[in-house]
Amino acid sequence: QYMRGTVTAFAPFDARADAEALRKAMKGLGTDEDTVLTILTTRNNAQRQEIASAFKTLFGRDLVDDLKSELTGKLETLMVSLMRPAYIFDAHALKHAIKGAGTNEKVLTEILASRTPAEVQNIKQVYQQEYEADLEDKITGETSGHFQRLLVVLLQGNRDPDVGVDEALVEQDAQVLFRAGELKWGTDEEKFITILGTRSVSHLRRVFDKYMTISGFQIEETIDRETSGDLEKLLLAVVKCIRSVPAYFAETLYYSMKGAGTDDDTLIRVMVSRSEVDLLDIRQEFRKNFAKSLYQMIQKDTSGDYRKALLLLCGGDDD
Repeated sequence: QYMRGTVTAFAPFDARADAEALRKAMKGLGTDEDTVLTILTTRNNAQRQEIASAFKTLFGRDLVDDLKSELTGKLETLMVSLMRPAYIFDAHALKHAIKGAGTNEKVLTEILASRTPAEVQNIKQVYQQEYEADLEDKITGETSGHFQRLLVVLLQGNRDPDVGVDEALVEQDAQVLFRAGELKWGTDEEKFITILGTRSVSHLRRVFDKYMTISGFQIEETIDRETSGDLEKLLLAVVKCIRSVPAYFAETLYYSMKGAGTDDDTLIRVMVSRSEVDLLDIRQEFRKNFAKSLYQMIQKDTSGDYRKALLLLCGGDDD
């Protein structure tokens, strides 16, 4: 699989040497944050796991526990997030989105709209292993209505495979969506849920074009007018990810930093989860759509070692 991440396997790699450097950076009074963040942002996740294992072998200490006791605030969150294996990372984020009072619909939307069917199957499996609970049960217990139904459809991870596009079915789906929304008094949400939740990516891209031809509207405009709340956000996220996952994440990052205050949870989650997948493409889309680079925006919006670590993950400026 061809990856477009900013973080790749570091060479020459020596897990023991890295473990020793980290121990030295955190031992005694004060912490050498620079060493910690430089090592952890420039090794890929598989290498970080090897470092953690070498750390335990050499010092009988847990690297993540040490990071938690030596670092604070956003830098701590970022470094601890980097130490989670990718498949556990999503399961952990979902667990926290549905834990306790109030559900974080934003996290459910972002992860389930953007992950591939194979990734969704993987997340469910890991969730079951890690938390001895069924992710679908947990999510249905915390959500309701059409929003819940679309989440359940996405959780099946059963999107049609991308094999050829049947133009007759494209026409039919576009007409069904048109009749379920613009042509109808009220909206038939179920049709939107079924078509957007199960058809293949290349099929849906053609459906969106055909929809525009038939209705004179972009599908996003119709969703905006015909639905509201969490369902609207989830449908829009699905459409954006069908069009382009990197463009969806570029927009997510942009809005996490735009305006007053920064949504650091989202910023950290996206930077960590995409750093080995498609962050180079996200940077490109960011530059194209927002007239500034992701690097510049992080630089302007964050500070200290946290900023330094995010900029290392970002991997360069696009100006």
